[in-house]
Amino acid sequence: MSEHPHDADAGEPDPFDEIVEAETDRDPDLAVIEAGSRTLRTRADFPQADAVPSRPADPEVDKALRAVEADLATRWGETKLEPSVARIAALMDLLGEPQRAYPSVHITGTNGKTSTARMIEALFCEFELRTGRYTSPHVQSITERISLDGAPIDAERFISTYEDIKPYVEMVDASQEFRLSFFEVLTGMAYAAFADAPVDVAVVEVGMGGEWDATNVIDASVAVITPIDLDHTDRLGGTHAEIAVEKSGVIKQGATVILAQQPVDAAQVMLKKAVEVDATVAREGMEFGVSAREVAVGGQLLTLRGLGGDYSDVFLPLHGAHQAHNAAVALAAVEAFFGIGSQHARTLDVDAVRKAFAAVSSPGRLEIVRRSPTVVLDAAHNPAGARATAEAITEAFGFSRLIGVVGASADKDVRGFLEAFEPVFAEVVVTQNSSHRAMDADALAAVAVEVFGDERVVVEPRLDEALEAAVTLAEEEAEYAGAGILVTGSVITVGEARLLFGKG
Repeated sequence: MSEHPHDADAGEPDPFDEIVEAETDRDPDLAVIEAGSRTLRTRADFPQADAVPSRPADPEVDKALRAVEADLATRWGETKLEPSVARIAALMDLLGEPQRAYPSVHITGTNGKTSTARMIEALFCEFELRTGRYTSPHVQSITERISLDGAPIDAERFISTYEDIKPYVEMVDASQEFRLSFFEVLTGMAYAAFADAPVDVAVVEVGMGGEWDATNVIDASVAVITPIDLDHTDRLGGTHAEIAVEKSGVIKQGATVILAQQPVDAAQVMLKKAVEVDATVAREGMEFGVSAREVAVGGQLLTLRGLGGDYSDVFLPLHGAHQAHNAAVALAAVEAFFGIGSQHARTLDVDAVRKAFAAVSSPGRLEIVRRSPTVVLDAAHNPAGARATAEAITEAFGFSRLIGVVGASADKDVRGFLEAFEPVFAEVVVTQNSSHRAMDADALAAVAVEVFGDERVVVEPRLDEALEAAVTLAEEEAEYAGAGILVTGSVITVGEARLLFGKG
């Protein structure tokens, strides 16, 4: 049965109605597209543990895992791409099409993909489905990328899966112009592991883009599009619309599309693609959304409007409005998978939904790793992500002063990223992680000085020394109890900081 939010006083506006009103004040061209697109609404005539594993304790297993990691490292990295699914399709053919052994939910977008995937997975697990989840990049351990039943596969299974598919990988390498990339091999491993388990449903996050992403050899019944913004513009395009064209490639014939709030030009592209392939669309702010939310201890309390009705008193142990929106998207995706909104006019069991969301974790997403002073890690790495994080940390934490520790990748919009944090950082310590993609600390400092001014920038090339410098700044001027530290700029920076703080 559907549960309803607390009754509002007579005459007060419905928060969801306000969302809908705001959402409908859009470019009129969208109306033409939407006229040809089926939208997903409930019909009245229907009846109503830590996710980051440590290195293996067994020295022999650790040695074998390192050998696999070294082998994978000889392949193209995740930022070197040849836009084609020919190689991964050839591998799937040799493996017997394992990706077709189970239904799947496919997630693309610019920000929020991993958190949304974790929420979808938690909901499926609570409804007693065996799940496989494939996400990227990893925070600390490569085995995080492939999960079964809500937990990363163990090192032994990761190694055996690699050894099982390696002969077929080598066959594809020999027959193609280019060898399979690092990401393509991992994708093949994930799909094989899911089939071997076997899983009831796979939750799959794209690596980059959509149309030619290695994951896009599945025919997902539910396609999820998280908010699109400018990132990887050298590969995906320089406008929201251009990026949306590539990402819309995950929308398959007859699928259901769960569309998060989008820039108008991106929404136009997505809706046009839905029309072309006769997909059903559910839009955040129209068919589903966040009706209400309030900050709570350790997270936030939500009322979500699903495809089948309302879900009140949902506690989410993650901070920020962006995570509330991710939760609404995740809930709608799971409802759509179960046919709610098209075949059934009912809600999911609300107690199960509450239990699932209460158990969600998303390592490296506004994650507290130390107190006194409080140190928070967040993997934001582009301007849109930085804006969401800046807003969330201001809302959720009452810091009297916030010190930033930033280590970014050289191929990102570093200026835009720093500008998003300028209003909330009192000082920023610029540093660099160990990746070959890391932006040189001095080069990053030069940009930071232009944004923050010379007096607010400290340069510490070593991450451990940068963290020490930030702690010292946080303890200055008797503000020990009120100052906080945010480590951000890259998933790699966050992962390495996490290790330094004894996590994993």
